[in-house]
Amino acid sequence: MAWDFETDPEYQRKLDWVAEFVRTEVEPLDLLYPNPYDRADPAIRALMRPLQQQVKEQGLWACHLGPELGGPGYGQLKLALLNEVLGTSMWAPLVFGCQAPDSGNAEILAHFGTDEQQAKYLRPLLDGEIGSCYVMTEPTGGSDPTAFKTTAVRDGDSWVINGEKWFNSAAEFATFHIVMVVTDPEAEPHRRLSMFIVPADAPGLELVRNFTVPGFSEHEGHLRFTDVRVPADHLLGAEGAGFLVAQTRLGGGRVHHAMRTVALVRKAFDMMCERAVSRPARKGVLGGFQMTQERIADSWIQMEQFRLLVLRTAWRIDKAQDYRAVRADIAAIKIAMPTVMNDIARRALHLHGALGVSDDLPFLDMTTYAEVMAIADGPTEVHKITLAKEVLKKYAPADPVYPSGYRPALREQARALVAERLDREVGDL
Repeated sequence: MAWDFETDPEYQRKLDWVAEFVRTEVEPLDLLYPNPYDRADPAIRALMRPLQQQVKEQGLWACHLGPELGGPGYGQLKLALLNEVLGTSMWAPLVFGCQAPDSGNAEILAHFGTDEQQAKYLRPLLDGEIGSCYVMTEPTGGSDPTAFKTTAVRDGDSWVINGEKWFNSAAEFATFHIVMVVTDPEAEPHRRLSMFIVPADAPGLELVRNFTVPGFSEHEGHLRFTDVRVPADHLLGAEGAGFLVAQTRLGGGRVHHAMRTVALVRKAFDMMCERAVSRPARKGVLGGFQMTQERIADSWIQMEQFRLLVLRTAWRIDKAQDYRAVRADIAAIKIAMPTVMNDIARRALHLHGALGVSDDLPFLDMTTYAEVMAIADGPTEVHKITLAKEVLKKYAPADPVYPSGYRPALREQARALVAERLDREVGDL
């Protein structure tokens, strides 16, 4: 049995390099170019390429991928430690080749794509030449696949897609979309769906508008599919296996969101503590007041509990090599994430007073991010149901009237046990 709370020195040196690199070379770009996803922007490309090259020289490019796909094959635990650094910056995941939604889409293509699909879409995606979009949620069905209405109907050697999808991140910058649609309305709920690759320039595919989520994204696309025809060989996986394909990316996506949230939580906490020791307040500074001290203590405990839960979940995924085996843990970090982020960002905001509610500081963006994380990849309420079901599987029913902790019954059992022992001990004298 082994328990270890230390990072091996060699990897720690890499993390130290990443922290300095992100702080000095990457984070400044967030202030001037808040949207790094537009690969057609010559300024974005000019700034991104040299940074990506430095990352590749350090052997840190696309660390979520195995060597066969051009990555170092880091497990989830190492990824968690890396993402604790990258999560402070919008640019950092793209600079390191592990940005959403491309990382999850690459995982789908790696697992389910044919040789032709991988050559056309996966390789340039991994090289950072193109971007992609994951298209799932709908105006009426939300994120519940069993309620989806967008359909694909087979017509000869093509599929014809009709319907609407929305809140598709960075859709306008994507070269292709991975789209979940209904292919068999009469099948059982989790066999109705299939997954397709849809080129962004396919006739009939319309970007209706972009939704803006203040402080988070201005590029959440509403897509309309009107007789969009895609070749039959653009099906990903088997027909009717869309739910299975989706779970391949969603499990990892939820974990990686949590990993990056650790970074933002720590940033808010550090700013709160800095404020506490800096801001004059009557005969001292804010940190001298008990209420401030209580906020810092509560925040530190929440932050460290959440971080350890994320790291243990990553460790368990590495052990199991199967997201489904760690469903309860993944659900738990998904549930905890928005609460921890919101609580600590809000406390930090209050310590900064009026300046804290302005956009000169990041706290309102952080609280918005917390609410986004409570909805993205399935709402918190759904994950609470998942967690409870997984936990309850481990328990067996007891007497419906007198539970196993009923003291009178336990007392009688204790008396019988003690009497037997005494008889045995006395009999041996």
